[in-house]
Amino acid sequence: MSETTRHNYDVVVIGAGGAGLRAAIEARQQGRKTAIISKSLFGKAHTVMAEGGAAAALGNVNANDSWQVHFRDTIRGGKFMNNPRMAELHAKEAPERILELEYWGALFDRTRDGRISQRNFGGHEYPRLAHVGDRTGLELIRTLQQRVVQLQQADAAELGHPEAMLRVFAETTVTELLTDGSGRIAGAFGYVRETGEFCVFEAPAVILATGGIGKSFKVTSNSWEYTGDGHALALRAGAALINMEFVQFHPTGMVWPPSVKGILVTESVRGDGGVLRNSEGERFMFGYVPDVFRDQYAETEEEADGWYADPANHRRPPELLPRDEVARAINNEVKEGRGSPHGGVFLDVSTRMPAEEIMRRLPSMHHQFKELADVDITAGPMEVGPTCHYVMGGVEVDADTGAARVPGLFAAGEVAGGMHGSNRLGGNSLSDLLVFGRRCGIGAARYLDGLGGDRPRPSDADVARLAEEAAAPLRRDTGENPYQLHQELQQTMNDLVGIIRRGPEMEQALEALEKLRERVATVRAEGGTAYNPGWHLALDLRNMLAVSEAVARSALAREESRGGHTRDDFPAMSAQWRRTVLAASLRGGRVELDRRPLDTLRPDLLALFDRAELTKYLTEEELPPAEGADSASKEEK
Repeated sequence: MSETTRHNYDVVVIGAGGAGLRAAIEARQQGRKTAIISKSLFGKAHTVMAEGGAAAALGNVNANDSWQVHFRDTIRGGKFMNNPRMAELHAKEAPERILELEYWGALFDRTRDGRISQRNFGGHEYPRLAHVGDRTGLELIRTLQQRVVQLQQADAAELGHPEAMLRVFAETTVTELLTDGSGRIAGAFGYVRETGEFCVFEAPAVILATGGIGKSFKVTSNSWEYTGDGHALALRAGAALINMEFVQFHPTGMVWPPSVKGILVTESVRGDGGVLRNSEGERFMFGYVPDVFRDQYAETEEEADGWYADPANHRRPPELLPRDEVARAINNEVKEGRGSPHGGVFLDVSTRMPAEEIMRRLPSMHHQFKELADVDITAGPMEVGPTCHYVMGGVEVDADTGAARVPGLFAAGEVAGGMHGSNRLGGNSLSDLLVFGRRCGIGAARYLDGLGGDRPRPSDADVARLAEEAAAPLRRDTGENPYQLHQELQQTMNDLVGIIRRGPEMEQALEALEKLRERVATVRAEGGTAYNPGWHLALDLRNMLAVSEAVARSALAREESRGGHTRDDFPAMSAQWRRTVLAASLRGGRVELDRRPLDTLRPDLLALFDRAELTKYLTEEELPPAEGADSASKEEK
């Protein structure tokens, strides 16, 4: 192993997706020397998989839209488990962040009068998703990367070097966060994937923007990078993870052919008129509309179809229910024997739009499945089913600044918890990245202002220890294959902590994870350090284990069904459980849970909902006074 290379920055951003780039841009604009660390190639962010659009109440297609309606939809989608301050900030600031992207050069689709076009998505009352065909995430990343280049060019002109204040370290993995003797963040330790060279990034502020945890599950839409790195880094640094039981299984991942299994079929397909049918040809979603949504969704095909032409006078199609509802419905159809030949259901947009229109509105979907699987979505249905897609849980952060409980640590995007409650609405992820990525950049800059000259420093002993730990799998003569261990981990989570959960099965999963922990501790990787994916996976396994334990323990503890968490043995929602946030921390190398109260909704935000709806979610003491109650009590007095 070569010597460890050292770098010195004010702010280190781990992750180069939408949240990471927006955070880095803001930190640089605040005058801070900033590093972006990307686990894979720069530009290959998971954000590009968010195809359908970014949710923001611009009101371009329906003038009735507002931040209040967006907030209400978000809280409804999250089943009232959202951090209310985060949901409020997101709804208020999303339009400004989208317009800022346009100012930086994003080429959104347009309405006939030239404004940013917006499309329908599940759980959103009005057409709200600003989009670029079905390549919205790609355009977001392209625009943010171009802004990074602009800032580097400005540095070159003013300071003589393009990387003086903002530098990207591609194909670099962080294995541990560094702290000083008092527990403050002092930087990050990692390695260059191409060579295995170790590197230290000394910095008093670290922003986690590492995305999700999907590679802990067997069937997932997530790419190889999503091994829960940021979640696990935060845990080991002393931060807490909240809401980890809430894992979103996107209802429409491809289940056939094998070459595309798990790959996402964007919600835009349903937003633009795609329908779900079972093996009997029945449009089955009408039978799965929950009572809490009954007045918002159509009861007949005629009414559902009429909504696309005249949404003001018809209720929404049930295919546009929130993702958790659609995923459970598909899962039940398959379980009851009405599934497609390969264990899913049929999603068909070909009977709703001509081929030319499909290729215009959904070009990536058409091209991707035609090239990879010889499936032509303009000519017939796709076989789809739930696929692990997104984790609502993440690092417990302050809503306004993105700060974690560890001084100097911040988190934004999927790695941060609270914003989406128990279930994320489609389209909210992209605007979430922008709103809270920016806020983290500002929060980190303000934190640095408070430090003055008292910058925390990592110890040489810690750096040497971390180098030894990272190299250990390569130096062992015996030990198990990391790929075999990964398959066992994925199978355990898929079978025992999947879309439908049961107490005894999750207890079994925790026992299996404990045995895997012992085996992972002695895992062996063959070969050297240069481009060695086996070694990389051996190091990632520790992160996936920690995150999987947090998910399983939280899911076992929450004895209700809500959003992305469905308990077969506790099928109802509980108003008491809604008030409880489960926070996972690492103590003595083990994940343990604490219970925290959920912040209450302010009276002005409660007033956005009908009292009848609130009674389905809130306890009696949380409900606003019934109409006439105040005047009656005054008369009594």
